Amino acid sequence: MAVAPKRQDTRKFFENLSGEGKSIAVLTSGGDAQGMNGAVRAVVRMGIYVGAKVYFIHEGYQGMVDGGDNIQEATWESVSSMLQVGGTVIGSARCKDFRTREGRLKAAHNLVKLNITNMCVIGGDGSLTGANLFREEWSSLLDELLQQGLIDNEAVVSNSVLHIVGMVGSIDNDFCGTDMTIGTDSALHRIIEVVDAIMTTAQSHQRTFVLEVMGRHCGYLALVSALACGADWVFIPEMPPEDGWEDNMCHKLSENRAERKRLNIIIVAEGAIDSHNKAITPDYIKDLVVSRLGFDTRVTILGHVQRGGTPSAFDRILASRMGVEAVLALLEASATTPACVVSLVGNQAVRLPLMECVQMTQEVQKAMDEKKFDEAVRLRGRSFEHNLATYRLLSYHKADGELPHNAFNVAVLNVGAPAAGMNGAVRSAVRVGIAEGHRVFAVSDGFEGFYKGQIKEIKWGDVGGWTGQGGSLLGTKRTLPGKHLDKIAEQMRIHNINALLVIGGFEAYVGLLELSSARDKYNEFCVPMVMVPATVSNNIPGSDLSIGADTALNAITDTCDRIKQSASGTKRRVFIIETMGGYCGYLATVGGLAAGADTVYIYEEPFDIRDLQANVEHLTQKMKTSVQRGLVLRNENCNDNFTADFIYQLYSEEGRGVFDCRKNILGHMQQGGAPSPFDRNFGTKIAAKAMQWITRTLKDSYKGGRVFANSDDTACLLGMRRRAMVFQPVSQLRDETDFVHRIPKEQWWLKLRPLMKILAKYKTSYDVSDSGQLEHVTRIRPKDSHTTSHHI
Repeated sequence: MAVAPKRQDTRKFFENLSGEGKSIAVLTSGGDAQGMNGAVRAVVRMGIYVGAKVYFIHEGYQGMVDGGDNIQEATWESVSSMLQVGGTVIGSARCKDFRTREGRLKAAHNLVKLNITNMCVIGGDGSLTGANLFREEWSSLLDELLQQGLIDNEAVVSNSVLHIVGMVGSIDNDFCGTDMTIGTDSALHRIIEVVDAIMTTAQSHQRTFVLEVMGRHCGYLALVSALACGADWVFIPEMPPEDGWEDNMCHKLSENRAERKRLNIIIVAEGAIDSHNKAITPDYIKDLVVSRLGFDTRVTILGHVQRGGTPSAFDRILASRMGVEAVLALLEASATTPACVVSLVGNQAVRLPLMECVQMTQEVQKAMDEKKFDEAVRLRGRSFEHNLATYRLLSYHKADGELPHNAFNVAVLNVGAPAAGMNGAVRSAVRVGIAEGHRVFAVSDGFEGFYKGQIKEIKWGDVGGWTGQGGSLLGTKRTLPGKHLDKIAEQMRIHNINALLVIGGFEAYVGLLELSSARDKYNEFCVPMVMVPATVSNNIPGSDLSIGADTALNAITDTCDRIKQSASGTKRRVFIIETMGGYCGYLATVGGLAAGADTVYIYEEPFDIRDLQANVEHLTQKMKTSVQRGLVLRNENCNDNFTADFIYQLYSEEGRGVFDCRKNILGHMQQGGAPSPFDRNFGTKIAAKAMQWITRTLKDSYKGGRVFANSDDTACLLGMRRRAMVFQPVSQLRDETDFVHRIPKEQWWLKLRPLMKILAKYKTSYDVSDSGQLEHVTRIRPKDSHTTSHHI
């Protein structure tokens, strides 16, 4: 992607946005959610960084009404060690007083006393609606305070406008306009941990488990966890089952048992209803299964476990990005700017008018009350709708007679290093392929197994229970096809392979380039080919994210948390931690942001001895504060000479007498482990989409009794780009690739580096031209094209 030369002039740097003389208050309200602390920390540090005063309001709106010690000025150190803590450290409370005009009058008085005219509210839709009402009443509240003689004219003038920015903290993900709310991903982690644990006991005893998850009005948690664990049945408030569902469900459960599946998992959202608005409870389902099928059935209600525990890497990054974005939005706000919500859509920060989002969220409930369930699903947004469509596609195995018969043979293989989530992607591809009428063949051990003929047909039941398994069950190798083209072509001829789906890392991408380049020599390669990126390094051109990277980030953050804990005991200790990633600094940078690192060394941002010296000096200053520990991350290939040992020795020598050092190389633990909910879900959806593309492309290229596809757009990579999933010809991505270092030439996450430096108290330049502009919540949907498609 060539960069327009004018770019330099259009960039907008936040150095021009000063917070001098401004006061910002931050509060958390409503139900707590993991990641709220990360958001509070980011608001405080970014606020202090731009020169504003930042205040904590303890205990939500109650603290604002009560005033006094509940409103305290925050310091840089006061938010240290908060990032890894679940819940909210500054407290949250449901507040009746704030619902009265009298209560809001007291709150306004407390804010005016401290000249606070900027508020950052982290909470659900109720909390944000309250904040908006407060803002609308602000000038009349000030007039009333003036009449009562509680404030003077000068105070009215200097505090005339109240600016509000919201961040949505809610584990239910029930807020329209945002793809993910703070806390949702962590709640999914808790649910999936429980489901994985239950699966082993259920399998031992051939049991059926009914799990109730949170979500009184929103089925997101239930739906995504069902998708992530391959549940047999799911009940959500937005999509009640049709009448007669009891028969259908029991039929499906008994069919599964007949296919030698030893366990059944049924997931129920706490707000699940049938089509007559009657509640569907876990106990009702249990009694039904026991009385009709006689299966040994147990109920588990997860309850508040879902709100607990440490925030996931995703939630920490989401919260940190949103917190910084919220401060920018407050600095840029004018008297006429509406109260807004900062959020992520796809991979991009956006600002949306708060009340538009609230109204749309309320419309979902209204549609459900009026039994317009399709409308409710549509209003929930693209991400929710896409999850539901994928779940439906994968959950029901039709009898052979009901399937469309296209008689195409599709081969699926894993290439490169193992990445958590690969198996979920294979399962999804196999089942969607079978549902679309294809015969699916599994190739063991990548291209190596391909040329050796390790190819066999794989059936619906063969991939049961694959989503939760780490590594690669098909087997994967780094071998490239280039030297074995004759044998691979021969195997494709023998098995009559009409399409290829490759799930893997950089070798998969290079392999696809080699195969598509050889199409003029080999007719066998003139078939649709698509690649789905799966590598912990996240170094594939054409995709912002790859399967496996989220699981690796969680492994890095978990380890960093433990290491920081050990350092807080000994004081004055600096840890130097080496991460994987090849030459790609994604894991180190984003892991550093999630773990609260002081410095991160990566190949993409060259550094020299002066930088190392400055970093040591920065840590020396930090040791003089109350936070006496440091965390330094180093990507494994960031520099040939500045090795982990070199950096460790340099820090040890330069820090002598001030701090001592320890080093830790994380190694292959980053590739292992059960896949995170994000990777299961992402892998499942992206592979399903790839298989649907194969079906379309096969139909388009079937002429004269055979498949012939040799145009560039029939050898594609399916990647996530900003807000959409895009199919891109691999030949076009060639120019975007640095093949020597196996990384894309342009990488979106580099713009997160200044964020990480700011939160670690470094002065830096931060380009905000990419920060969210105020947009409107869209209701009218653009027509899907082949190139850009659903939000994930």
